Amino acid sequence: MTGPKSPWGSDGEPPKSDTPAEQNGTDSTRPPEETPAGEAPADEPGQPGAPRNPWLPPSREPRRPPSIEDIFRARAGGKPGNGGGNGGKGGGGGGNPLWGPGGPTLRLPPRPDGKSWAPLGLAALALLWIGASTVHRLAPQEQGVVTTFGSYSGTLHPGVSFTLPWPIQSVETRDVTSIQRFTFPEGDSERLMLTGDQNLVNLSYLVRWNIKDLKLYTFQLAEPDQTVREVAEASMRAAIAEVTLNDAMGTGRAMIEQNVRERMQRVLDAYHSGVKIQGVEITKIDPPAKVVDAFKEVLAAQQDAQSEVNRAQAWAQQKTAAAQAAAAAFDMVYGQYKLAPEVTKRRMYYETMERVLSQTDKVIVEAPGTVPYLPLPALRQRPAPDATPDPASQKGSNP
Repeated sequence: MTGPKSPWGSDGEPPKSDTPAEQNGTDSTRPPEETPAGEAPADEPGQPGAPRNPWLPPSREPRRPPSIEDIFRARAGGKPGNGGGNGGKGGGGGGNPLWGPGGPTLRLPPRPDGKSWAPLGLAALALLWIGASTVHRLAPQEQGVVTTFGSYSGTLHPGVSFTLPWPIQSVETRDVTSIQRFTFPEGDSERLMLTGDQNLVNLSYLVRWNIKDLKLYTFQLAEPDQTVREVAEASMRAAIAEVTLNDAMGTGRAMIEQNVRERMQRVLDAYHSGVKIQGVEITKIDPPAKVVDAFKEVLAAQQDAQSEVNRAQAWAQQKTAAAQAAAAAFDMVYGQYKLAPEVTKRRMYYETMERVLSQTDKVIVEAPGTVPYLPLPALRQRPAPDATPDPASQKGSNP
């Protein structure tokens, strides 16, 4: 007669074990804390051979100790030894919904209606991208060039503007009102240029410019900034080659700056560069470093020569002014002489004799009964007698 199948095997005999605990029906490899609720241990003291919980399915495989994978699967929501980490059939057990059935795969929680959040997230990103690429706010000093699939479409001015989203249309924004400066040379290097009289000078200068047409600046030249630098260098060398060393280091500096600015603007306008030159300023113009001492000596000698020339010109101007004054006085006297010649002759004779005789010490008198010569200089040099009487002599003379 065939009875019910034994839970220990086909022959109805329990498997033999070397340990007493297994012989008594107790699973020593199963942790005590994993015993399901309502199930009594296989073998407890005082209850030998107690039956297993009839509500649990019979185990077809022998018990084994939990491995590391079983421990991680248990933490993810499953049970060790069940061959999965999803905590139940189909992953619908008590596991973490953010973890997938195959391990730590991140899942988004579903919406209340059971649908996924992914379409809404993609739609939000699309709206954000469209808003960022279609609305453009430009500052007062900025302008923007709009291109449609790489071709020029228009220019945006300061304020809020709208375009088609990228990649249909794109906007490139530039500052068009601020003054930009290029310094030549960059750093402390020496920039030598040849003057018209075959002399070398070390020249430093700066160029101020800005953008006047953003469309031409963007599309006409491949490298507009580099073009401005090269045009400035060529214009300055051409202007220095037209002047002498003294003019370059003296009063001709303003003329050179004006010449360079006009020359640069003509060339850049011919290139249709969309650049406006605001000004050119020469910051330093010195001789080369190797000949600076000799140049200082030559410059000092030139300054001394110029000082002597200035002094001679001042003396000549004084003499010229005195001669002109004497000529004007003579013209006045001659005018009076023509009106009354006799009176003018006598007056001129008296003034001349007075001026001449006032400088001599001799006086000659031609009159009868008088001494022809009077020693007036000796009389003038003799000290005058003191008219005040001596009080002592007056006292001695009284009786």
